[in-house]
Amino acid sequence: MSKLRLTGSTSGFTELTAPAVAGSNTLTLPTGNGTAGQFLQTNGSGALSFAGAGKILQVVSATKTDSFSSSAAAFTDITGMSATLTPSSSSNKVLIIVSLIVSGDTWESGGVLINLVRDSTNLAQGTSGSTHNSSFGYNSWSNGQSNTQGNYASIAFNFLDSPGVATSTTYKLQGRNQGSPTYGFMVNRMFVGDALGFSSTITLLEVAA
Repeated sequence: MSKLRLTGSTSGFTELTAPAVAGSNTLTLPTGNGTAGQFLQTNGSGALSFAGAGKILQVVSATKTDSFSSSAAAFTDITGMSATLTPSSSSNKVLIIVSLIVSGDTWESGGVLINLVRDSTNLAQGTSGSTHNSSFGYNSWSNGQSNTQGNYASIAFNFLDSPGVATSTTYKLQGRNQGSPTYGFMVNRMFVGDALGFSSTITLLEVAA
């Protein structure tokens, strides 16, 4: 059995022992020393590199406490519902967690569509809608009422993204009413009346690969 022994300058040693039945393997060490908490990983072809142990590296969050409304026919940025981070590695992922309070216009077209967007790319898009597709949404129709402008919903949504970059990246929410431009939607308030006010949040967590 072959052994490789590295002897300390004053005492002791570190020894590497090959298995009794070994193939022909070459392991290439990475340059540098890595950082605290990292481990050595292989790419399956013998190249070793330092990697993190799947931990949360950074958290960025934005909270919106004021209201927002729109009756635009196209998806419109919801002011205050965006956050920016710079991933430390292009191989890392970003977990987006959203809590959104939303209300729509009358039951006839009370559906509110929400898009999650990375910079200019739509994420988590549905594909089954024949007219509209979005990331998530809310429909204020309830029990055949003729007017549900007083309805509102708290929506929780999360998505694990692979941005593939290590540069500044912005995630934001866009919205529209499915019946725009005739109808609109509200964030953090009922569509009619200001008796109740709420807050919404968007949180980004960078997850080590």
